[in-house]
Amino acid sequence: MKYISLIVVVLLFSCYKTTRNCQDFKLGKFYSEITIDNNLYTSTFERNETLQIEVYNNKTDSSQVRWINDCEVVFKTINPKNMAEQKDIHLKILTTTDSSYTFEYAYVGDSKKQKGIAYKID
Repeated sequence: MKYISLIVVVLLFSCYKTTRNCQDFKLGKFYSEITIDNNLYTSTFERNETLQIEVYNNKTDSSQVRWINDCEVVFKTINPKNMAEQKDIHLKILTTTDSSYTFEYAYVGDSKKQKGIAYKID
């Protein structure tokens, strides 16, 4: 019985695949949600091949976009206004659905990562 339970568990986990159709989320308009210290932060952004324009708290920021591979991108703020904005941000898409993706991001070189979800709106 012990071996049957182990086989069932192994089969269940081996059949589960994380979906990552990152190519579907390289371009378009998006809405994102990030929770930090129990506070929900939302923004909208539009991304093309080289540029991402984001609106957060009625402020617009523009970043250069450089894809490392289909699921990882680095953002560089075009006109940084402080030291934090001078740091590049590395974002990795972890999973995707037909209309959203879960991601983690951090400043380049920083080990502290945050997670969020983005929804395609166009």
